[in-house]
Amino acid sequence: MNKYDLTEGVIWKKLLAFFFPILFGMLFQQLYNTVDAVIVGKCLGSDALAAVGGSPAVITNLVIGFFVGLSSGAGVIISQFYGAKDYERLSKTAHTGIAFCLVVGAALTVAGWYLTPWMLSLVKTPAEVMADSIKYLRIYFLGSIGLLIYNIGSGIMRAVGNSKRPLYFLGVCCVLNIFLDLFFIKVLGMGVDGAAWATDISVALCALLMIVSLGMSKGPERFSPRKLNLNMRTLGRVLYMGVPAGVQSAMYSISNILIQVAINGLGTDVVSAWSAIGKIDGIYWVTSNAFGIAICAFVGQCFGAGMYDRMKGGVRAAMNMELGTAAVLAVLLCAFSRYGLMLIVDNPNVIDLGAEMVFYFAPFYVVWTVIEILSATLRGVGDAIRPTLIVVLGVCVLRAAWVFAVVPFWNTVKGISMAYPVSWTTAAAALIIYYFKSGWLERCKGQARDIE
Repeated sequence: MNKYDLTEGVIWKKLLAFFFPILFGMLFQQLYNTVDAVIVGKCLGSDALAAVGGSPAVITNLVIGFFVGLSSGAGVIISQFYGAKDYERLSKTAHTGIAFCLVVGAALTVAGWYLTPWMLSLVKTPAEVMADSIKYLRIYFLGSIGLLIYNIGSGIMRAVGNSKRPLYFLGVCCVLNIFLDLFFIKVLGMGVDGAAWATDISVALCALLMIVSLGMSKGPERFSPRKLNLNMRTLGRVLYMGVPAGVQSAMYSISNILIQVAINGLGTDVVSAWSAIGKIDGIYWVTSNAFGIAICAFVGQCFGAGMYDRMKGGVRAAMNMELGTAAVLAVLLCAFSRYGLMLIVDNPNVIDLGAEMVFYFAPFYVVWTVIEILSATLRGVGDAIRPTLIVVLGVCVLRAAWVFAVVPFWNTVKGISMAYPVSWTTAAAALIIYYFKSGWLERCKGQARDIE
């Protein structure tokens, strides 16, 4: 039995074996981000932390998130070809995806360098941190190629069932980044540009390790520089799958910015509580995202192999596992969030506000589970556009409408927080109807036959 082949073996065991390395990698990255913020904040002060984690974070989440989503289309197609044992087209898709990331990464580097001041002005970056923010973000964009190559490489490996190798490389990257942060900032006294260079160097090494590993692979995903080619037909399919994911990522960022603006209007304590509780409930979002990545690859391989019953069995298993996880985490957060908040902040009012916020959205994690699993399933079979429209309209557009239409009349912590459960419930209901009534499986089978 091929240990990377998700079309073989006990479904729940295969899913968990594939899921846990993804989860650990994301948790490790969360830990790194926290440590990185502590190093910048403790060594350089609060203004430097704002220059690195304020407006630049908003911009990178929006811009980089879009292009990472764009390149994710290659992973869906590769998983289908791997399941179908169509290794020639798998290789062509992998090399087209890597070539695309090289071109887009170069363009993003140039555009990011010149557009950084304008983007920072657009999000109203405070004048006192503008200079450092420009310096940090420009250097950060210099690492665009490495960032995109690492992500496309991870997508290729996960598509063929290997979720452990990206975890190892990410671990090396995160440890190196922390070491370089300390060296550049504390030893060399470089300031915020030291933090940016630490990120770029670490990501570049990670991308190099990924390319070398793909080059040494004995599987169909093996990378060869001679095969790099922007095959336009293949690229068209990659973009067909990837553009919706990129747009969805960007829309999430925009809608969350609108929520943040509303929260900012309620005062410093509310902003602090919102930020603190976001760090605590991040454990659920990381877990949910890992389940989504796992089921997308599982479904893609099974769909490509024509194993539709196994595919549906995987969806049921993933749904049940994530529903159980969401329920447990919701109970734990509602019961113990106050103690977690005490580790982050000392202000009793901020702790009370954060503990209050949890009850407005944590019980609805089970609703988000439906969105995560069903949208990932549909993406895995190649049904990219319609589900994305449902999620964008149900989650992002409705959330924005809530901010403009409801929040002015219900401008409280609860009034703003309720945008989440309302939008999640609406999108989940629409996705359930679509999943069971739209005939997506037969339509996707027909599309797959047309490509043959």
